[in-house]
Amino acid sequence: MEAVALLLKLAHVGLALTLSAGVIGRWIVLRRAARETRVDRTVELAELAHPFERLVVWSSMAILPVGLATAWAQGYEWLGLTTGWMLAAVILYAAASALVPTVFIPRGRTFEAALAGARDAGQVTPELRAAFDDGAVRMARTAEGIALVLIVALMVLKPF
Repeated sequence: MEAVALLLKLAHVGLALTLSAGVIGRWIVLRRAARETRVDRTVELAELAHPFERLVVWSSMAILPVGLATAWAQGYEWLGLTTGWMLAAVILYAAASALVPTVFIPRGRTFEAALAGARDAGQVTPELRAAFDDGAVRMARTAEGIALVLIVALMVLKPF
């Protein structure tokens, strides 16, 4: 059983690294796209963000079940949810996940429409600039990043 616990722990850490790489990579590419003045480069950079987004989606869906399985394999009661740091991490994860249907999906549709409009117009449009400058998305991405850092800190430090 110890070998299973170690493999699950390795998978969980790997997923955390994948999620971090996706969030950071997406952030870097989209920030660069937002500053671009040529529509062809803007579209190219926005499309370059898609693989990073896939990393975020895939790893964020797998990380919680693998984490709970790791807690089970390590012998934690109630899948670790009676342990303060694990419960705090799950709450942060749930809060960050709530941003997907409330902010990221609806605002992502608006962004995609603005990007298509700019591509059709052959220039970076005011609608695309507004989509890049969306305050709700900026706040949600900031919250997502803070949650990710706090969850990793909780995993490593196990403070309570």
